Amino acid sequence: MKPALLIIDVQNAIDDPRWRQQGDRNHPEAEHNIARLLAAWRERRLPIYHIRHDSRFADSSYRTGQPGNDFKREAMPLAGEPVIAKQANSAFIGTDLESQLRDAGHAMLFVAGVITNNSVEATVRMAGNLGFDTYLVEDACFTFARLDWNGRLWSAVDVHALSVANMSGEYCAVVTTEEAIKLIR
Repeated sequence: MKPALLIIDVQNAIDDPRWRQQGDRNHPEAEHNIARLLAAWRERRLPIYHIRHDSRFADSSYRTGQPGNDFKREAMPLAGEPVIAKQANSAFIGTDLESQLRDAGHAMLFVAGVITNNSVEATVRMAGNLGFDTYLVEDACFTFARLDWNGRLWSAVDVHALSVANMSGEYCAVVTTEEAIKLIR
């Protein structure tokens, strides 16, 4: 079994100051951990799928043709690594990701990227529902502080923790970068 690595939306757009209007993000080391995962997968010649969000919204930092649409340096795809363009939160909606994974025989997925409670959670939930053996690399993901419906501000740490709790067990196993690298050895 060749475990596939999905890197979700690690694009320059995530550094746009608008994301931090309500507070800082969690896991400042996430990009470093993503780079470690990529190095480990590449060293073992394991499959990597880069997911790129191509927003259709004119004011989005992820809009196609804008500098924010480019991958961050730490997550830059290499020649031959598939790039899946999506326009929804889940990497499976409106893409051929599922068929690519199934055609290549990948039943085990490791997921990292941004935003934990948005595209990462949507993708992990669908992967679990589609029957993939899914692992969330929680310290290679991050999110931002968020206001709830009552106007209460939740820290990025809390938002991330609740999102991970939503996914853990039913949709995926939660691991750290170090644990993920040990699992593929």
